[in-house]
Amino acid sequence: MSSAGVILAVAVASVIVLGFGAARWGRANLGELEQWALGGRGFGTIVSWFLLGGDLYTAYTFIAVPALVYGVGALGFFAVPYATLAYPIALVVLTRFWTVARARGYVTAADFIRDRYDDRALEVAIALTGVVASMPYIALQLVGMRAVLGQFGVLGAAGAVPALTIAFVLLGAVTYTSGLRAPALIAFVKDTLIYITVIVAVIVLPARLGGWSHIFATSAGALASRPKPSSIFLAPSQYFTYSTMVFGSALFLFLYPHSITSVLSARSREVLRRNCALLPIYSLLLGLLALLGYCAVAAGISAKDTSSIVPLLFARYFPDWFAGVAGAAIFIGALVPAAVMSIGAANLFASNVFREFSPQRPSVEVVAAKALTLVICALGLLFVFFVPVPYAIDFQLLGGALMLQAFPAFVMGLWTRWFHPKALLLGWACGLATACAMAYASGFTSNFTVRAFGGTLTGFIAFYSFLVNLLISAALTLALRAAGVARGSDRTTAGDYA
Repeated sequence: MSSAGVILAVAVASVIVLGFGAARWGRANLGELEQWALGGRGFGTIVSWFLLGGDLYTAYTFIAVPALVYGVGALGFFAVPYATLAYPIALVVLTRFWTVARARGYVTAADFIRDRYDDRALEVAIALTGVVASMPYIALQLVGMRAVLGQFGVLGAAGAVPALTIAFVLLGAVTYTSGLRAPALIAFVKDTLIYITVIVAVIVLPARLGGWSHIFATSAGALASRPKPSSIFLAPSQYFTYSTMVFGSALFLFLYPHSITSVLSARSREVLRRNCALLPIYSLLLGLLALLGYCAVAAGISAKDTSSIVPLLFARYFPDWFAGVAGAAIFIGALVPAAVMSIGAANLFASNVFREFSPQRPSVEVVAAKALTLVICALGLLFVFFVPVPYAIDFQLLGGALMLQAFPAFVMGLWTRWFHPKALLLGWACGLATACAMAYASGFTSNFTVRAFGGTLTGFIAFYSFLVNLLISAALTLALRAAGVARGSDRTTAGDYA
């Protein structure tokens, strides 16, 4: 094992110990779902900032975005404006949801659906959507861990299966033992390592590669000469694709179960509002990381798996010890959000599906949630092996296409009950079917080309399927209201939102 591998192994072992030790943080009773899954709803501004940053800026940031820029050029930069646009949306939506969730003791978004619409089928549909949509996002984190373990020789010639198995075991064990406190504590280490790595990288790499002007010029030529040419500038045909990817991604980012879990762990509305103001700092970090894709192109990095380009870049241009630090940043940057994702998805299943069978046994519900974190991580692992996406980022984008189908029921439901729950359920089903059909037809890429009236229009699958969902929900609501079909009662009150 190289010195980089030793540093990586030591760093990972240290944070795993830290994760297990988090079980003693605050001497809380982790047999209670709120303590295990939400940290007792007591995190302040600093802890929440690191936790939210930790579960939103992930292997997606360090591995997937640079890999997409390396592969397709300017289109990969959609991640920068979408991450910035998402925070004003979150400020409006999530502070309102936090208020009603605190008033009524909600653990998940589907808890709100249950009370708002009094429709069991819609509640289960939204819960299962969150569970399934989390799995490809967890798969993305596991891909990042695999890239690091393979590149730095931690496993020698053992291959991908042992690498992912180790990542799965570490993730499952820490999450099962310490709940949300583990990723919250590890996030301090993760963000510190990431900031150090990125700052050093954007100073050293341009100097080694002849400056940014040379990097851009070389990248432009290399991208244009590929079998599938691309550019460092958007082509006019990409404007709609880029815009729908930005808009669609901004809408679903905070719908994910892990985002909801982190939000509900905040101590107060003010903590949440401060974080919506502070978190755009991470968008600057994301923009700098995306540029590493061009650095890899200019450096002539070649890899069968584009997920490996950033570890390869660090291995070539930095001393072994710093490459190990960078590898640790990437690995831990994947471990933290994967833990929160598995907790968020397990919360949904335990609270909104399993609870129906054990309404008077909350202790059993906690045990079920803990066990489900292991199952969800294992299912995320299967996505890595059996869903052949062209780029790792497609895992997150396709998961987001599923997650966005909860938008009409959840986000719009925070302000209005105009939509009929049966209409929302059918709209959800049609949107989901559209997203899956488009994903399959496009070879599991995140964009789909619509051909109509003699022309073509390529856009984000999530955007198309969301429009289908919204149109059907609205049309069927009008029909059901006209027919006088009864709906369930609203168990929330005006005071819950104040």
